[in-house]
Amino acid sequence: MTAYRDRLVRAIKLDPELYEEVEADHTANGQAVLTVLLSSLAAGVGGALSGGWYGLLLHTVVALVGWLVWAFLSFFIGSKLLPEKQTQADMGELLRCTGFSSAPGLLQVFGFLPGLGGFIRLGVAVWMLAAFVIAVRQALDYTSTYRALGVCVIGWAILMALNVILFIMSLGRFTL
Repeated sequence: MTAYRDRLVRAIKLDPELYEEVEADHTANGQAVLTVLLSSLAAGVGGALSGGWYGLLLHTVVALVGWLVWAFLSFFIGSKLLPEKQTQADMGELLRCTGFSSAPGLLQVFGFLPGLGGFIRLGVAVWMLAAFVIAVRQALDYTSTYRALGVCVIGWAILMALNVILFIMSLGRFTL
């Protein structure tokens, strides 16, 4: 557990060497998934006060599914559409790296604090974006952080468009 905790701290500190380490470590799959689950649950707890049990479940599921879709989009865009000449990666490498990039999301648990919750969620979102960019850069063997940022922003924009479409489609279908 100490090794896992150390990896979480290094991921939160945005240590590029951590992302290289987990990229190559096939045994880190479970740790990466655990990090995403804990971060997603923290998002759910942070959003629970705004929606009770429904808010807890909704925020948790949206965070988990959002990570998975964003990781898939980033892999496709980064390895197929915008690769650098040295880009060599598989989905497992990207999932491990981006899984650990969810580590700053553990702080989302404080999103329920009155008056501070919105600021905390915004700060954590920016922190997680920075971690995701580093994870993509390392997993796809990019030399350019700007290319990694571009891949992440394109993937995020597609994910947000999908969220809007799903939201519009769900209007009127569910009652709380």
